Amino acid sequence: MSKAKKTQAQLDEELEREFEETNLGKAVTRSVGGSAQELAKRVVKPRQQATSIYLPPVLVERLKEKAAKRHIGYQTMLKLIVSEHLEDY
Repeated sequence: MSKAKKTQAQLDEELEREFEETNLGKAVTRSVGGSAQELAKRVVKPRQQATSIYLPPVLVERLKEKAAKRHIGYQTMLKLIVSEHLEDY
């Protein structure tokens, strides 16, 4: 019996599950090479501007949960979301 082809929805679900389970902290260190301490010494952080926004506590908790799964801080997670989706609006 031949394998049934996966639907696009199944492929999307697998991709999303794989992303959810990825440790982004380790992935970044691995892609650049070296330890996190060595990476921190080599990375030049771009200038940033402080900002303040008020978010519902439930949204902050969801951000923290999702960020923890990726082993990054929730503010970093928020920056990733904004930078990836800003052009959508």
